Amino acid sequence: MTAQNPTLSDPDLADHALDADRLEQGGPAVDDLRSAADVLRAEAAGITAMAAAMQPGQPLGAAFVRTVEMLSALPGRVVVCGMGKSGHVGRKIQATLASTGTPSLFVHPAEASHGDLGMIQAGDAVLALSNSGETAELADVIAHSRRFDMTLVAITGAAASTLARAADIVLVLPAAAEACPMGLAPTTSTTMQLALGDALAVALLQRRGFTAREFGLYHPGGRLGARLRRVGELMHTGEAMPLAEPDLPMLQAVMLMTSKAFGCLGITGPDGRLAGIITDGDLRRAIDRDLRTLRTADVMNTRPRTIPASMLAAEALRLMNEALRPITSLFVLDEAGRPAGILHVHDLLRAGIA
Repeated sequence: MTAQNPTLSDPDLADHALDADRLEQGGPAVDDLRSAADVLRAEAAGITAMAAAMQPGQPLGAAFVRTVEMLSALPGRVVVCGMGKSGHVGRKIQATLASTGTPSLFVHPAEASHGDLGMIQAGDAVLALSNSGETAELADVIAHSRRFDMTLVAITGAAASTLARAADIVLVLPAAAEACPMGLAPTTSTTMQLALGDALAVALLQRRGFTAREFGLYHPGGRLGARLRRVGELMHTGEAMPLAEPDLPMLQAVMLMTSKAFGCLGITGPDGRLAGIITDGDLRRAIDRDLRTLRTADVMNTRPRTIPASMLAAEALRLMNEALRPITSLFVLDEAGRPAGILHVHDLLRAGIA
């Protein structure tokens, strides 16, 4: 069930050969790649500088800890604000906060001045982004936070700016050159803002003990939502389970296996607990014996691999793939060891997990 490596078709190979020839000849293509590499190095340097400043005793590290402590105990929401490129970054930061368990919303500074200040209420905290710290549109948001005694956190590259002076906590980005050759377009600075927002979201997630189950509640759609589903949501239960007693004649057991179409048969003892299973492989290994004289207890594997209903479906898929022999079905047991359901690999395929 593992993904196959992509292969290149003949047209793909021809395109690659053409690209290689163009690069060998130099010119604009080489300049493009050199420019791209320069941008990536510049932005990576900004991230590296920020990681170095995120240490105990460093101003950024101390401010970061204060921010996490304040936001983790916040009774209201985190209100993220920013204009232009900082606004676009702010929207992503707000989305990441919300999806990882921190109540938040984005308020556009210009709209705030025309009524949206009413969205920012007592108990909230404001997270304002401005690399220069002099964004005029933030003035009313700053004044509103001061008027109603809300904590104001600034993410800025200018420690002496108007925004920084007004804020309760200032997360000052380390000095780093913009990747733009003119040093004008926000590139490195916005990447640093975004990375710092991710760091805040993850720190808050960890401090709150946010679980994969909770994450799944906020991501019910798409492949991510599928991989966060639990075995109990996908398993077959009740009469659908292929179950038999230890003294069932094997010829009847084979017919039962065939009718249930899971490729296996669970054997339960008098206490209802799973005593073993019989798979297609067990049948093949018993082929030289007279099945007419055998009972299920004579053929079953007494040490089957099983899973709980609470397990992530993606983890169940990993167990199926890691087995020495391919596993297509797994019995799901309750806390007492009784069969609660059965999961087939096709269930994982239909759910979009495999």
